Amino acid sequence: MSDWLETGRGTVFRWEVDHNDHLTVSYYFARAADAGLTLLAALGLGPAYMERGGRGCVTVDCYVRYRRELRVGDLLHVESGVIGVEDDALVLGHKLFDSASGELCTTFEQRARHVTLADRAAVPLTAEQRRAAEARHVAWDGPARERRPRPRGLDGFRDTARDTVKPCEMDLLGQSALSHYIQRFSACNGQAIAVFGLTPDYMRGERRGFSTFEFQLEVLAPLRPGDLVRVRSALLHVGGSSMRLLHVMTREPGGERVAALEQLGVHLDMDARRSTPLPAAIREKAQAVLVQS
Repeated sequence: MSDWLETGRGTVFRWEVDHNDHLTVSYYFARAADAGLTLLAALGLGPAYMERGGRGCVTVDCYVRYRRELRVGDLLHVESGVIGVEDDALVLGHKLFDSASGELCTTFEQRARHVTLADRAAVPLTAEQRRAAEARHVAWDGPARERRPRPRGLDGFRDTARDTVKPCEMDLLGQSALSHYIQRFSACNGQAIAVFGLTPDYMRGERRGFSTFEFQLEVLAPLRPGDLVRVRSALLHVGGSSMRLLHVMTREPGGERVAALEQLGVHLDMDARRSTPLPAAIREKAQAVLVQS
């Protein structure tokens, strides 16, 4: 087993904090994307390789667990390693820590597929590339991923976003950065939970929030500047304080699926900084709009 590689270090800036008073999830993904690129560069698959060979590694899947929140001014760092080597992909593992306390805050599993940059066709890794990745293999002790049933279609899903991809959203590969997929999905979550009473007025008045503890992201196709994007969302489960939602992003007008996000979160007491039961009236409204898997 290899040692972990430090792939990021910094702080939580005030403009990165959301209305729940903690680091916005899209900025976690910005750190993870940077960490992934740093690790890929250490494996010889970074920007220089992309420019030279016309090939690179694009993220197609992420599994993220949030264990402890980060708030404005907190110090953080990221450690990364290879946790899986596939025929045409690498699975990268990232751990994000509170640098001051040493506590583990977040774990990321990032599947990066090796492709030709011109058409995104998968290309097998060479023997040399596999050896370099295996030399960076680390023991992964992140939580096991649960694959839950999902609806086959979009019946019962509600529109939660319609907008256009901007040039400023692009990453080094010329496609929408991971953080911008997540930024859209985060906004969609607000639209989706307002349907059953978790409105901004309710959240502000009752000092409540929505705190995400798990993401399962699938990136099915790249987004380019000018693409028209639509997101539809559904509530799939509601518990005492927890909720599970599914967001599906399509490129319009054709309806091509480009990404999906399964999101698990809890009803948050903003003062106690812990989950709190949903009011009975809101839970009843939530059960009425559940979409069956």
